[in-house]
Amino acid sequence: MLDLRPVGYVIGLLVAALGLTMIPPLAVDLAEGRGQWPVFAQSAILTFLTGCLVALACSNGAREGLSLQQTFILTSGVWLVLPLFGALPFMLGATEARFVDAFFEAMSGMTTTGSTVFSGLDDLPKGLLLWRGTLQWLGGVGIIVVAMVFLPELRVGGMQVFKSEAFETLGKILPRASAIASQIPI
Repeated sequence: MLDLRPVGYVIGLLVAALGLTMIPPLAVDLAEGRGQWPVFAQSAILTFLTGCLVALACSNGAREGLSLQQTFILTSGVWLVLPLFGALPFMLGATEARFVDAFFEAMSGMTTTGSTVFSGLDDLPKGLLLWRGTLQWLGGVGIIVVAMVFLPELRVGGMQVFKSEAFETLGKILPRASAIASQIPI
């Protein structure tokens, strides 16, 4: 049977870390004076405590490393759980978004698509805008981390991928560019 405690431990730590990343938007909202800082305080406390409790509950299974199956489950779990908690400030905050809209907004940040369901972004509190940017930054870092975890497991190094994409393409484009440029009438 597959032991999910190491997966829960890592997800718990990441959720707790997400709770800590809500502190800078809290400070920005406090400085702006629009009264939205309690939203981040509530979201940060709930997120941090939940993450700590999950990590604590699963800590006895975190002694050995992750298997490949556990790594795939961890990746899927992280992409599901982090946007759930990242959606809290959107649901409780000035946007008062429905769960679906808040989850979409958090997921678009975590996947770095940049899509939004909110109109009038310029009128939103600065803390909420910082939270959107933080989610997108965390998503970009997350994609890099996932690539660093999975590429070695699949026996594909980062430089091999870079060379195959960059240098083969460059070798294919230059001769064709020369041929096209020679046919342009002057």
